[in-house]
Amino acid sequence: MDAQALRMLLMARAQLVSQRQAVANNIRGLLKTFGFVRARGSKGPFAVRVREVIADNAMLAVIIEPLPLAWQAIREQVDALDRQVNLRAKTDAAARRLMTVPGVGVIVALAYTAVIDNPGRFKRGTSVGAYLGLTPRRYQSGEVDKAGSISKCGDGLLRSYLFEAANVLLSRHPRLCKLKTWGLALAKRIGTRRAKLAVARKLAVVMHRVWKDDCDFNWGDTPAAAA
Repeated sequence: MDAQALRMLLMARAQLVSQRQAVANNIRGLLKTFGFVRARGSKGPFAVRVREVIADNAMLAVIIEPLPLAWQAIREQVDALDRQVNLRAKTDAAARRLMTVPGVGVIVALAYTAVIDNPGRFKRGTSVGAYLGLTPRRYQSGEVDKAGSISKCGDGLLRSYLFEAANVLLSRHPRLCKLKTWGLALAKRIGTRRAKLAVARKLAVVMHRVWKDDCDFNWGDTPAAAA
C-alpha cells in the first residue's frame, strides 16, 4: 500500500506537470498567432512575461489572461506536491541511495522504489530492464534473428523518467564515469536516441544493484559489474 500511495503521488504530479506544459504551449501558440513570439529563456516568471507581451493589446489581454492564471494555479499545486515528494525522499533510505547514481534525482529514485517495491523480487538486475520494457523485441524467423524496438511493457512513467535520467547523464552531468563514457561511445556508433535507451536500461540495472546491496554508487566499477 505504501508503494501504491507513492506511485499515486508521482502520477498526480506528472499529470499536473503535463497540464502545466500544455497550458504554456497553448499560450505560446495563441501569442504566435497574433504575431508575438516570446523568446525562450527570457528572464522573469512565465506568467509575468506573458502579461508584459499583451499589456498594450486590450483585446488580446481579454483572450489570453485566463490562461496565465490557470498556469499559475497548476504551478502552485505542482509545488505543493513537490514538497510532499521531497519530504518523502528525506525519510526514504533506499531513495537516498539511488540518488547517488549519476543522473538520478528525487523523482526518478522515488518512482523506481514505488514500481520495484522490493529489489529481492529480481534475482538479476537485467530482469529489471525487461520488466520495465527497456529491452528490445526479438524478431526470429528461420535464419533471421534481429532486435527491434523496445517492448514498452511495464510502467511507462518510470520508463520515461529513466530515459530522462539517461539524457541528463549523457548531456548535462559534469562528472565522468564508466557509464557515461560507455554511453557517449555508444551514441557515436548507433545514434543518440538509441544510446539513451541503452543507458536508461543500464541505469535500471545499476539502481537495482545499489538498492539490493544497500550501498552508494561506485564511480569506479559499479557500471562495469552491472553490464
